[in-house]
Amino acid sequence: MWSDRRGRFDVAISGVGLVTAAGIGVETNWRRVNSGLSTAAPDPALRGIDTDFSCRVPDFDADDLLGRRLAWRLDRFVQLALVASREALADSGLDPTSWDGARVGVVIGNSLGGTDTFERGHRTFYEGDQDDLSPLLIPMGMVNMVAGYVAMDCAALGPGLVTATACASGTTAVGMARELLRSGTCDVVVAGGTESALTPATVASLARMGALSKRRDDPATASRPFDVDRDGFVAAEGAGMLVLERADDARARGARIHAMVSGFGAAADAYHATAPEPTGAGIERALRAALADADLGPTDIDHVNAHGTSTPMNDVIEAGALRRVLGEGPSVTSTKGVTGHALGGAGAIEAVYAALTLREGIVPPTANVQGLDPRVELDIVTGAARHGPVGAAVSTSLGFGGNNAALVLTAA
Repeated sequence: MWSDRRGRFDVAISGVGLVTAAGIGVETNWRRVNSGLSTAAPDPALRGIDTDFSCRVPDFDADDLLGRRLAWRLDRFVQLALVASREALADSGLDPTSWDGARVGVVIGNSLGGTDTFERGHRTFYEGDQDDLSPLLIPMGMVNMVAGYVAMDCAALGPGLVTATACASGTTAVGMARELLRSGTCDVVVAGGTESALTPATVASLARMGALSKRRDDPATASRPFDVDRDGFVAAEGAGMLVLERADDARARGARIHAMVSGFGAAADAYHATAPEPTGAGIERALRAALADADLGPTDIDHVNAHGTSTPMNDVIEAGALRRVLGEGPSVTSTKGVTGHALGGAGAIEAVYAALTLREGIVPPTANVQGLDPRVELDIVTGAARHGPVGAAVSTSLGFGGNNAALVLTAA
């Protein structure tokens, strides 16, 4: 179990950016997740495989958003992150042209890297001539290049890191970014997570694992976290980015602070490559560590943005751990009912949603819950968004390899 026990350390979220199936930009995202309307739909890129639907970012024109000269040399997972990071930096009010870049770091979570680049390169190599293979195959496909390109884009000369803890990658990135600020290594960190792996081979593999919903006749109702009839998640893409600063620094420059990152915890299951440990002991340890790091008790938590994948195993295991640690008091939602599961990007996307819940006092509903699983003994928000003050929230993530991570966010 990993946590830091040197006392409470608040990090300000001074900028946020989102690119998901719920839309491009924070405000578009926030409206869609609060509507409770799923984004899952048939995906032409997946035509011909058994699971031919996904949650893909709509109307994403990288040439228009980034410029063709830059966009053509980037895999889509990097494109999504760059658009989201630019929004987050603009929102923060910081000016990369005038900051001390050596004091600025980048930490981004990603799981699978440039799957589209590698799949296309593989086809070119084996179906054509090796002279047709792009020299950009490796620099486009490498996982670390997302941190590299974000750093280049904003002149961040400090540490540039990628965390790869599967579907907990984005949450881990935010936690590690906070440590760079706590240690004094950085004064600003651009942190988040991204994923774009909606390729036939990747989605078909997830389907063969039994991880994906089979509701191809009605994709819009396929992602249904905590529902008694859930049968798997809907694969998605997306990026969530946050600009983080020490709280005193953000206040001193008059920044608008969305929320604080006040605690982080991580723990390993050491159990199975793809299945969560049946008792939920790993996510429980991570959650307890995050609470201790934030110097908060279970009754201090008002809300949980849960991992809530819509898979039969995850939801009941996670729900049990949340109930043991937090009781039935906090409101609980899974925004994956709307956005689908963006894998390595999910944790950062959901951290942004949790920050917006703290800022706005609105808890988005969990989409498509028609009958709550009786084993889920939590206050799951369904039907419509719930309004009311939220002082402290938790965002949880679980990933393949037994990776578990949790963040505690508090109101500014």
